[in-house]
Amino acid sequence: MHDYNTLLWEQADGVAKITLNRPDAANSLNIEMARELMLAAMRCDEDKDIRAVILTASGKMFCAGGDVMSFHQAGDDVGLYIKEITAYLHSANARFARMSAPLIVAVNGTAAGAGFSLAISGDLVLAADTAKFTMAYTGIGASPDGSSTHFLPRLVGLRRAQELMLTNRVLSADEALDWGMLTKVLSGDDLAAEADALARKMAAGPSIAHGEIKSLLLSSYSNTLETQLELESRGIAKAVGSSQGKEGLSAFVEKRKADFNRD
Repeated sequence: MHDYNTLLWEQADGVAKITLNRPDAANSLNIEMARELMLAAMRCDEDKDIRAVILTASGKMFCAGGDVMSFHQAGDDVGLYIKEITAYLHSANARFARMSAPLIVAVNGTAAGAGFSLAISGDLVLAADTAKFTMAYTGIGASPDGSSTHFLPRLVGLRRAQELMLTNRVLSADEALDWGMLTKVLSGDDLAAEADALARKMAAGPSIAHGEIKSLLLSSYSNTLETQLELESRGIAKAVGSSQGKEGLSAFVEKRKADFNRD
């Protein structure tokens, strides 16, 4: 059991569930939450029993972004404060992106600022039909953080990313789905159950192949074709040559369902 002040942690059957839990503050990120999110991400990356991760939030909002009140209270030290909070947040972003377990984000309400950034960083992103998405950063004279300048242009294209970041346009869940930011939109009543079912499916799948897919996609924009082809060759050889790959081959030949949790 892991105790957090700003998060809820659940772990069972290969699935870790992280719930942002500052509902009275719109689940905004202060230093404590950012640090705890980093520690939770490290746990997900390190624990081999965790094969899928759900990130969601309590209350009506997913995450309103940074805790602006705490920024203001930092006074002349606000630059140092923001460098510390982004050090934690960005460490969490990196661990979530590079861990083998797929990250499933269940956006239960408005995602703004760093909340928007967290939402779109998932490998699979589900949203309630009432959810709204806005970058919001320039409203307080800030520029984006939380990996959004990496992921957003890749998801929606440069021109749309520019519009979202410069104008703070608010997108509905359906618009975000149409723009390619989301995997699926559901009714709020169905969101948690769908996220749980998807996480269980991922946890039952081939974790080594999942990790290779995540790694290959993360590097695909920065590598040359030949480099990416070599990484693909190495990745598929590693996956198929593993105990999970051998189980997958045997199950295919024997016409049965593969048990990828088998050692």
